Amino acid sequence: MADLTVTVERPPTAVRRPRRALLSLVPALVVGCYLLVAAVGPLLIHYDPVHTSLTDRLLAPGSRTSTGDTAWLGTDGLGRDMLAQIAYGARTAVLIGACTVTLSGLVGVVLGAVAGYFRGAADAVLARIFDVLLAFPAILLAIVIAGAFERSALLVVLALSATGWIGFARVTRGIALSLRERPWVDAARVLGVPGRTILARHVLPFTAGPVVALATLEFALVVLAEAGLSFLGIGLPPSTVSWGQTIAGGKEYLETQWWIATLPGIALSLLIVAIGILGDQLTARYGRGRPGRTPTTHSSARTG
Repeated sequence: MADLTVTVERPPTAVRRPRRALLSLVPALVVGCYLLVAAVGPLLIHYDPVHTSLTDRLLAPGSRTSTGDTAWLGTDGLGRDMLAQIAYGARTAVLIGACTVTLSGLVGVVLGAVAGYFRGAADAVLARIFDVLLAFPAILLAIVIAGAFERSALLVVLALSATGWIGFARVTRGIALSLRERPWVDAARVLGVPGRTILARHVLPFTAGPVVALATLEFALVVLAEAGLSFLGIGLPPSTVSWGQTIAGGKEYLETQWWIATLPGIALSLLIVAIGILGDQLTARYGRGRPGRTPTTHSSARTG
């Protein structure tokens, strides 16, 4: 009698799911490491970006400096430590990105919600502003604004926010348009609830997910744009460490002292890629408002 053996194999998806779950955490861990370096790195590394040491210039990674310290990532053409520049550059990128996205988000969400809910003249004016600003490339407009005034961190934030708020306004306006005719909004309006209260309680909460997802992607674009402006010499002042300035200072030594431009370039690229992937994950999960998941008409109207 033949021996029959039944082999039960685990579905491939059961094995892949834990791996996919672990891989999905990698971008968040990378971004978290950058935030940790930006917060703690400058506290552990005492560095003066203005101070130069010509005796320690162009040292290879791992070399000893004249003071006996180890330049783990080498030095640049002015003898400044590359590890310190990367750590301080991370802090600059995070601060500029956070300030710009916060300012752009506040302006865009408020204008988009008002235009989408109240319509009328506010919506028409916002649409014309969209048409004017979108006619110019965002980076070109930022270059014009940054190049017209004295270099400063505040100017970079304002220049990058000049067009950064448009994306937030368009997303918020679309959600407000879809919610303004919902039953619970009509019920609150009939009960005499002021428009600003309806916006705050029944419209803006549904924009949180899409706005956070968009803010992540905008953060990556702002970091890249700030590095580009600093690379061109019209961004941050020389006293502020920026990855763009460090890369610009190392472009003359690409063939010999490659680490000056390559290492901050890798740090910038890794951060942009990690934030981009994290933004895609958030967009896939929260990128669309979910007006269907709402309180009942009675309970919403009562809260108004």
